[in-house]
Amino acid sequence: MNISRENFMKTATLITVLLITISSMTFSCGKTPKEEKPFIDKLLPAIKDGGFEMSDYWIWGASVIKGDDGQYHMFADRWPKDLGFKAWITASEVVHAVSEKPEGPYRFVDIALPKRGIEYFDGLVTHNPRIIKYEDIYYLYYFGTTYDFPIPKAGEEWQSDYFERAWMNKRIGIAWSKDINGPWHRPDHPAIEPRQGKWDNNITTNPSPAITPNTGKILLIYKSSQDNSSPPLLLGVAEADSPLGEYKRLSDGPIFKFQEDDKKDNDVEDPFLWHNGEYYELIMKDRFGHICGEDGGGIHAISDNGIDWKLSSKIKAYSRTIKWNDGTITHQANFERPFLLIEKGKPTYLFAATGDGDSPWNFTRTWNMVIPLK
Repeated sequence: MNISRENFMKTATLITVLLITISSMTFSCGKTPKEEKPFIDKLLPAIKDGGFEMSDYWIWGASVIKGDDGQYHMFADRWPKDLGFKAWITASEVVHAVSEKPEGPYRFVDIALPKRGIEYFDGLVTHNPRIIKYEDIYYLYYFGTTYDFPIPKAGEEWQSDYFERAWMNKRIGIAWSKDINGPWHRPDHPAIEPRQGKWDNNITTNPSPAITPNTGKILLIYKSSQDNSSPPLLLGVAEADSPLGEYKRLSDGPIFKFQEDDKKDNDVEDPFLWHNGEYYELIMKDRFGHICGEDGGGIHAISDNGIDWKLSSKIKAYSRTIKWNDGTITHQANFERPFLLIEKGKPTYLFAATGDGDSPWNFTRTWNMVIPLK
């Protein structure tokens, strides 16, 4: 059968239009995000004299934002060294520090979220801050806890159940202020409560929020567990129309489940969530190394909707083995609470809580370190 050139061109045009239509339909139904350069390959040598440290305090959990004053403001955890490291669960408070440069060093300014009374859900402890700016207001996410036993003092023996009782009361709070320097207004009730009979029936903690472009909604990743402080620790996802809005779970179950019947410690924690303008990204700590291959190393995952996640083709996001900008290399006892400073939509610095010591959790000092990114 002979086909004229005119008919051939019409047919080709129709096929082209059909292919474009099919492509558009596929896109609108959701696409698999295209990965950029592996996250771990973006890490530059860590800044030896940067970050934040206080000689008489254990320091933990940095979150940084550039303020309206042009300075970089860090919110971090501290508690007295003479109480011992485990007193983070009974004595931590979120403090505020500043620097002219994102890498620091940061200088202590004040206590942002101090103790306020046993009757409040966050009355005796505030910990693990995450700072964002939404429209013209700063929001400081954190977890707080309270407890019904005497506040432990330096040198005192803890009763065997003290840690567990304080741990089980962890709840997410959201403070807000029009000024990065405060004062901070704090809620009387948690932002998200545990759900009885569900995987997150014990606690809500370690919040990591991200503002979704175009919609302005807040996607929030949080940590919880079903069996007190034992593995597995799991991550959930919720969403609200604004930072102080009602948070609704987007998934009835956890967003990751790496566990097997004989390997309940295949779990993650310390999520940091962001939206890169096209899709969500998440880095988190592999607690026991069964996923990324390094105990305490980092994992990178991506998602187009914040609910369905896939691990990156190069899973590992960071390592406890650190190359410093003076040429030295160390293997840190811990690399915790990863936080990314996002500037103009791009991660520019990775902050993490770390310490010197012979083994994990056996520290002589701790501080918040910082790694520039390519």
